[in-house]
Amino acid sequence: MKGRRLTRSFFRRDPLELAPLLLHKVLVHGECAGRIVEVEAYREDDEASHSYRGRTARNSTMFGGPGLLYVYFSYGMHWCANVVCGEDGSGAAVLLRALEPVAGVELMRGRRPAARAERDLCSGPGKLTRALALGRAHDGCDLARGGGPFLLDDGAPPPTRPGRSPRIGISKAVERPWRFFVEGSPFVSRGPFILVCSGEDDNREP
Repeated sequence: MKGRRLTRSFFRRDPLELAPLLLHKVLVHGECAGRIVEVEAYREDDEASHSYRGRTARNSTMFGGPGLLYVYFSYGMHWCANVVCGEDGSGAAVLLRALEPVAGVELMRGRRPAARAERDLCSGPGKLTRALALGRAHDGCDLARGGGPFLLDDGAPPPTRPGRSPRIGISKAVERPWRFFVEGSPFVSRGPFILVCSGEDDNREP
């Protein structure tokens, strides 16, 4: 795919600033790629975040600096991928919740045979990691450089008015509208679509 690989400076932002900017960026791994259509922001002072109680062996990548990929195993079932952001050691990340497949669709279908339609291939954090073959080995990968997965800007701007709602599947800090998505996209995950604001400048578990 053509485009510009995102640099370290792009990720050096608060997760609430970075999250909507990641919409329409492209996650590339091997022959497969997907356009980001749904994300969630998490900070260290956020009770729903893995980093809330400080650094551990499991969440150490969240404190490793902007541009890393934090991958963790969720509910003993699937992997979730997060973009680490903020300053070094800030414990901030953005969960990638859904992608629109743009390359390697047949390969994704082979990895996700249960998906009945293309829009179901990456419509959830566990689905997209399976479709792109992301797992434990990719925890700590450097998205800004290196030969593993990376994020690409192919010229598609983020939505001027992204959808925004509370995050999905958490039990703490449930009222915070820190989920951002591309309104009208058929590729977003299934879940509560409570639109609390759209395009506002005000200021999950990874």
